[in-house]
Amino acid sequence: MVAGAIEAMSAQLEKLGNPSSLHTQGRAVRKELEQAREQLAKAIGCHASEIIFTGSGTEANNTALKGLFWKNRPLGRNVVVISAIEHHAILDPAHWLHDHDGAEIVSIAVTEKGIVDLDALKSLIDTRGDEIAVISVMHSNNETGVIQPIAQIVQLANLAQIPVHSDSVQSFCKVPLSFSELGLTAMTLSAHKIGGPLGIGILVLKRGIDIPAILHGGGQERDIRSGTLNAPSIVGFAVASSLPIPVEQIAQLREVFATGILKAIPDAYINGGSANEHLPGIVNITFPGTESDTLLLLLDGQGISASTGSACTAGVQRPSHVLLAMGHNDKTARSSLRFSLGATTTRLEIEKVIELMPAVINQARTANLR
Repeated sequence: MVAGAIEAMSAQLEKLGNPSSLHTQGRAVRKELEQAREQLAKAIGCHASEIIFTGSGTEANNTALKGLFWKNRPLGRNVVVISAIEHHAILDPAHWLHDHDGAEIVSIAVTEKGIVDLDALKSLIDTRGDEIAVISVMHSNNETGVIQPIAQIVQLANLAQIPVHSDSVQSFCKVPLSFSELGLTAMTLSAHKIGGPLGIGILVLKRGIDIPAILHGGGQERDIRSGTLNAPSIVGFAVASSLPIPVEQIAQLREVFATGILKAIPDAYINGGSANEHLPGIVNITFPGTESDTLLLLLDGQGISASTGSACTAGVQRPSHVLLAMGHNDKTARSSLRFSLGATTTRLEIEKVIELMPAVINQARTANLR
């Protein structure tokens, strides 16, 4: 967590008062909470009243997907459309709706570069638009960093009055992102992805739209997310959103890293399109002839952290569904790693990884032959 957010959160922790209470302490905390909401609204490009605080991005995704489905199902809309590369925080609730509520789930394919196939989506909307309850496509992919054409997706959806939700957890504060400009119905954000505290998320829900709640109780947050508001984390989230992230510096390091790896390992290749279509700090690389689990262990032994995919599923021994959707087979998907660069990453660290990679890849390939 970034220093400014830690300081703000620590100060808030010392203040008594439930922000829903009417006594002096409660009103004081509520005032600071609402100031944080206003600050976040400016960063998000939405109205403060459109922000619903949740306990995580996963909760926000569940609330949006299930709520919009339940809202539109009585209108004869029983289809949930998601992309083939969604995070499990969308995939799993979508399949839950299928298993428990009879929803039909349609997965939209992506290109080899990991971009949603707009022609396929348009064809689906043209033929079955009046059956679709909600479309959910992430703003950028957490494994490849590839940015999706959300504005174009919204334009297509508007032709059939279909609400669009976007899991934008990875993109917030790293690339241009405006809820109002994209024209979305709902959007998900999470604090820890920008250096804020763990366990606090946001569902941005367009004004005038009500959806059934998952949590019931005190009626907080437009009666959509009941529960005592986590004022310290909300204040920490707001502060983190106001602190600059050195995006250009990270993007330059990404380019140095990608170029250096491809030079050091000539048969390696990067998954996704050009750097302009990516988040600044994610690189997903395939190293033919290796096993990703072996690579992780070898790199970890050198003090280098990488991953095979989402932290939520990285411990599960199966190939990435994102890479499979992009045309990989099981073998090449299992030969791929995601490297994440951030504000604290240095050029010296990047150069160290590039220098070590040929030996690591050789060891991994030797182990794979046994």
